[in-house]
Amino acid sequence: MPKDRLPQPPQARYRQAKSFVMTKVRSGEWKPGALIPSEQKLSLELNMSRMTVNRALRELTDEGELVRLSGVGTFVANRKPQSNLLMIANIADEIQARGHRYSCQILQLTRESASLAVAAALELKTGSSVHHLVCVHSEDGVPVQLEDRYVNAQLVPEFLQQQFGNDLQPSQYLLNTIAADDIEHIVDAVLPTPEERQQLHISEYEPCLVLIRRTWSQNQGVTFVRFLHPSSRYRLGSRVSTSGNNRSG
Repeated sequence: MPKDRLPQPPQARYRQAKSFVMTKVRSGEWKPGALIPSEQKLSLELNMSRMTVNRALRELTDEGELVRLSGVGTFVANRKPQSNLLMIANIADEIQARGHRYSCQILQLTRESASLAVAAALELKTGSSVHHLVCVHSEDGVPVQLEDRYVNAQLVPEFLQQQFGNDLQPSQYLLNTIAADDIEHIVDAVLPTPEERQQLHISEYEPCLVLIRRTWSQNQGVTFVRFLHPSSRYRLGSRVSTSGNNRSG
């Protein structure tokens, strides 16, 4: 048998099947949400066993490239939006830049006395006056972020008078009102509370990413905010240059 006709090892075969599928996806021939050919059709087209194709599809599903629905078929996964972790980004701008519809629902906007935890986060005395805002940001009607924000009332006295919503977001207002010269970001994985699940319209088994942000201006705490994202709908990431003097973000 000629050398180029020798049987290929199983590992190479299933990797070939993965490469075939991803070439179709990355070229745009198979678009996000599209139903791809069945295992049987792929087996015939690639001249591979269904077991080999099944392994390739299972691995691509585990890697988040495909979604498999029992009794229905295999679909190209919708790509999760990614927010820049190192910058204070306006989620409305991110969503609209993707050509999607942004909306915001204000759930709470009040003035409160800072609890021990909030006062510590903002480096204030317990009981100091703070503004408290809770809202849900949605993309094409699907909640992608729950924002729970505390703002130093002394530094931003007009916060409660703003008409926050689709046309004005809290982050946007604060960026335009007070310059933050120090920013802290902490990311963690959490299971949401029953109330948070209801606000984000997710199941009790859906994990979330939480981004906790604190900002300061001239050594005074400005805002302490907790952003909760369903992990299946959003991701956080950044790209940083390690050469030169990077001042952005």
